[in-house]
Amino acid sequence: MSHPQDLSLCEQATAIARGDLNARELLSATLSRIGERDATINSTPVVFENESRAMLDDAPRGALRGVPITVKDMFALPWRAARNGSERDLINATASGPFRRLRDAGAVVIGIANQHEMGMGTTGAISAYGPMGNPWNPATCAGGSSGGSASAVSARLVAGSLASDSAGSTRLPASYCGVVGLKLTYGSVPYDGYFGASTTFSAPGVIARDGADARLLASALLNRPLAPASGASLRVGVVRTPFWDDVDPEIEAAGESALRDAGWKVVELRIEHLELVGAAVLGRLIAEATAPSADVMATLSRPTRAMLLAGMLAPARYVPRADRVRAAVRAALAGAFGDVDVIAWPCTPTAAPPLSNPWVSLPSGQSPADGPNMRQTAIANLSGIPGISVPIGLHSSLLPMGLQLLAPWGQESMLLDAAEHLENTTQRTYVNLIPPLAR
Repeated sequence: MSHPQDLSLCEQATAIARGDLNARELLSATLSRIGERDATINSTPVVFENESRAMLDDAPRGALRGVPITVKDMFALPWRAARNGSERDLINATASGPFRRLRDAGAVVIGIANQHEMGMGTTGAISAYGPMGNPWNPATCAGGSSGGSASAVSARLVAGSLASDSAGSTRLPASYCGVVGLKLTYGSVPYDGYFGASTTFSAPGVIARDGADARLLASALLNRPLAPASGASLRVGVVRTPFWDDVDPEIEAAGESALRDAGWKVVELRIEHLELVGAAVLGRLIAEATAPSADVMATLSRPTRAMLLAGMLAPARYVPRADRVRAAVRAALAGAFGDVDVIAWPCTPTAAPPLSNPWVSLPSGQSPADGPNMRQTAIANLSGIPGISVPIGLHSSLLPMGLQLLAPWGQESMLLDAAEHLENTTQRTYVNLIPPLAR
């Protein structure tokens, strides 16, 4: 048998169920590997040695029995408050809804996944725990806000992680780190004990190495089977401007190649009201970002404080305007999905930028990474639909590239079918790539 950490999530779960792998030995090996590898990427700053062993002792015989995972700092645990990447406890210790789903499936929470401070960034460069490095090059961004989840899975520290997604926060780091990131449909999981409960954008997500692992983890989180089917005959829509046009040419070429390899019928789409999405997301999302108490604010970084204070000053009239745009965009997407099964475009417009200066170079010019990143992903949060990022290659910088797929409300299974088909038609070349840190 391979080293237990190098087994996929499905392989770990199957081996434990069959008695081929001792869950206690897997847990010990996982704790050891985090201690050996994580210093350079800072993906898992808090480890629960005693609590994880207690969880394993009580784990029911579910689909994930004995499998170690990490949980993003946006979800409260029975023994630890959620801090949202800050220095202070912000949600009291409790068994949050998503935690309960994974616990009931037998999963073992082994640590906290690092995240961008207060979830307010797409790079992972700011956190009370320190920035998150990318296993492909620790001097580059792991992404945000779920950077710790993506970097831990990519580095083979754990085979799966519970993430969240308010404007791309699961899909963006998955793209940067070369793993699969699935954002669930809004409201599909209990939201108690989760920071997403206070927004109309956020949804839990899962990060895993490939589509099959993401399917297993998402099925447990949704508490319903996501039965696999063939993704070979899907109709795929593409929207050229701005999602394909204003991206790094290498990423555009890799995405086009992935669609050709898949053999899907590609349909050119035009979705109404796209020019209003950015303003609607910003106006609604910043209004929902409630400022914490003064003592918590004093501990936050200047960029995070500035965004929170801007939210307090945003005129209330922006909210109903944003909601009218949201309704129009949902209707436009529903119309588009009458013609296609999924919609595809690059997940991140560039490969991961440097942590020291997280700006990106695009055909339209240079920019801080957050704006272009959210342009690619936030429409799924505005509309509530599920989305996934699938690895499609390595950039000339030797950093991963990801293709994003979007599907209608509740159709996570279709996204996973598409992801697995894409993996198979590329001979699993890209999901099997191993970053230097894990070799």
